[in-house]
Amino acid sequence: MTKHVFGPVPSRRLGISLGVDLIPRKVCSFDCVYCECGATTKLTVERKEYVPQKQIEAELISYFKNNADPEYITLSGSGEPTLNLHFGQIIRFIKRNWSHIPVAVLTNGSLLGNPEVRKELMEADPTLPSLDAASQQAFIRINKPAKGINIQDYIQGLVDFRKEYRKEIWLEVLILPGFNDSKKELDLLKDAFQRIEPDIIQINSLDRPGRVEGLRGSSHNELLQIKEYWNLKNVQIIPAAVQRKQLSSYSPNIEETILGTIQRRPCTVQDLSTVLGIHVNEVNKYLAVLEGRKVIRSIRETRGLFYAAKEQTED
Repeated sequence: MTKHVFGPVPSRRLGISLGVDLIPRKVCSFDCVYCECGATTKLTVERKEYVPQKQIEAELISYFKNNADPEYITLSGSGEPTLNLHFGQIIRFIKRNWSHIPVAVLTNGSLLGNPEVRKELMEADPTLPSLDAASQQAFIRINKPAKGINIQDYIQGLVDFRKEYRKEIWLEVLILPGFNDSKKELDLLKDAFQRIEPDIIQINSLDRPGRVEGLRGSSHNELLQIKEYWNLKNVQIIPAAVQRKQLSSYSPNIEETILGTIQRRPCTVQDLSTVLGIHVNEVNKYLAVLEGRKVIRSIRETRGLFYAAKEQTED
């Protein structure tokens, strides 16, 4: 079992992706209301070596000795990867050893105001930052940032990164009804897009229950209306989660273990990660397929979001 390298897992944007988690769960500069990894346990902008670089390198070497190449190697995981002080060195290590595989970085973009972070990202291809709001009010409601992060500096960091970065930027925007889908918020977002000039704007919907109660995902029709309202040529709607029959890496044994476990007692994603010995992101991909088959359901309890088997008599 590896601790920091996980998958490959199916990604709606990157195909079959080998994940590299540079941050302990859940250290992040945001505490987003929609995060499927759960609440942030350490809200910070402090950069340090949260995970030893040598340990990550050893896990990558071990993986490639025994497995086929993924489509991407993705720096992501259960927190903000750019908080790791050595993430640029890890990108360069991957490039030296597996130069034929693109390295993607999934980042919330909050540290792009730091010139050193921008410099370290220069070898990533592509970089996938996010931007869910362009007003301070909506930014705080959705992303709940660490102290000291404001929306104007956040957007300016993305603008500065675009000026320096010569590879593709895929900007993800999660549309959350009631939070960032008003005409005012959509207009502010469009203004931000035109300043940032990303190669692609990918609009997304909540794929599974968020960390707070009462959130609703956008329908495909709602996303289509927003795309038409913005009237920008580079806006894409992120497709629905990939189906099991399309996944060469999907293991029916893991699916059966998840079902067998939650039939006995409801479990959180972290519970299942511990039982299965796989990363929480990998667990989430199996849960997405099981939810698509309508054989499991979610239950919100004091300790978080639990998953249970759905009774056959339930709709």
